Amino acid sequence: MNKLKAHANNVALPHTIFSLPFALASAFMAANGSPDVRTVVLILIAITSARWAAIVIDNLADLKFDKLQPRLSYRAMVRGEISTAEALIFVALCMIVLVAAVAQLPPICLKLLPVAAIPFIVYPFTKRFTAWCHLFLGLAIAMAPAGAWVAVTESIALPMIILCVAVALWIGAFDAVYGAQDEKFDKSQRLHSLATKYGAAGALRIARGLHVVSIACFVTVGLMLGLGKWYFVGVAIAALALVYQHAIVKAGDYREVTQAYFMRNGIVSIAIFVFTWLSYD
Repeated sequence: MNKLKAHANNVALPHTIFSLPFALASAFMAANGSPDVRTVVLILIAITSARWAAIVIDNLADLKFDKLQPRLSYRAMVRGEISTAEALIFVALCMIVLVAAVAQLPPICLKLLPVAAIPFIVYPFTKRFTAWCHLFLGLAIAMAPAGAWVAVTESIALPMIILCVAVALWIGAFDAVYGAQDEKFDKSQRLHSLATKYGAAGALRIARGLHVVSIACFVTVGLMLGLGKWYFVGVAIAALALVYQHAIVKAGDYREVTQAYFMRNGIVSIAIFVFTWLSYD
C-alpha cells in the first residue's frame, strides 16, 4: 500500500486534471458532441499512461536538482521511497500500456505516436538550455487534445491546432508563474526559466500576455466550430480563474503559490470540458 502511494505521489496523480479534461473536450469537438465510447476509453488510457511515463522521466532527469530544493522534499524519489530502477520499470510498463492502447485506435495514431512522444521526452532537459522551457511543457500537455482529435477524426485540422496552441500557452504560462518562485535556486544551479532570464516580474508579465492569447485561442476554436453559448460561458469562467490567479501573485511574494494555487488552475480545463459538453446537449 505504501509503495502504491509512493507511485501515486511520483506521478502527481491529482495533476491529471490538467490534461484529461482537454482530451475529452477535444474528442467531443471532433465528434460533434457524440464520440464513440470505446474510442474515448482508449484515449483516456493512452493519455494517462503517457502522462505517467512523462512525469516520471521528468523526475528522473531532475532528481539531482530536486534533492537540493527544499520545497520538493515531499516527492517520493527525493525521499527514497522509489528507486531509480523501480522508476524505470514503471516508465517501461506505462510505455507498453500506451502503445497497446494506441494500437487499438486508427492506424494514423500509431504512426504519429513518436511525434507526440517527442515533447514529453525532450521537455525535462530543456531547462538546461532555454528560458522558454515552460512552452515545451505546454506542448507536451497539448498532445492530449491533439491525440484525442486524431483518434476520433483520423485527421489533423485547423481547429485542433488552435486548441493545442491554447492549451500549450495556458499550461506554459502557468508553469512560468509557478516557476518564478525558483528564480534564485535555478540561477544557483545554472538552470533556465523565464524568471532567470527576465526576472520574476518579467516572467509574470509574459505569463499574463500568454494567457490572454490562450483565451483568445479558446474563443477562436468555439467560433470556428460553431459551438453554443455554454462553451463561451466555460471560456469566461476559465478567463476569470486566470485573472484571479494572476491577481494574487506578485514578484517576490509567493505566499499564495501553494499546492492549492497549483490545483486551482484545473478550473480552466474542467470548465472548458464541462461547458463544451453542455454546448452539445
